[in-house]
Amino acid sequence: MSSSSSPCAACKLLRRKCTQGCVFAPYFPPDNPAKFANVHRVFGASNVSKLLNELPQGQREDAVNSLAYEAEARLRDPVYGCVSYISVLQLRIKQAREDLAAARKELAGYIGPA
Repeated sequence: MSSSSSPCAACKLLRRKCTQGCVFAPYFPPDNPAKFANVHRVFGASNVSKLLNELPQGQREDAVNSLAYEAEARLRDPVYGCVSYISVLQLRIKQAREDLAAARKELAGYIGPA
């Protein structure tokens, strides 16, 4: 259960009592209800609960953060999700490499080949 008397965002959205052993409470605080709402909408509370219960305690926070990031991306772009971000970043890397190659070629004209 959360440190205050209010239920975690998950229990509040699911309209259930937040118990001491609530698997969601450490990762979905009551002051950020949108985080759980997005994760629940995309993955479902039952699937997230199963996933968290199967993971070691040390990996749960990273898993929740990944799920929240993927859920937000899925809600923005239902077809590609995070893949659209990856594609944009890959295009930026490609452009940066091309710009670097062009700059090296231009510099070689001034200082000679390295």
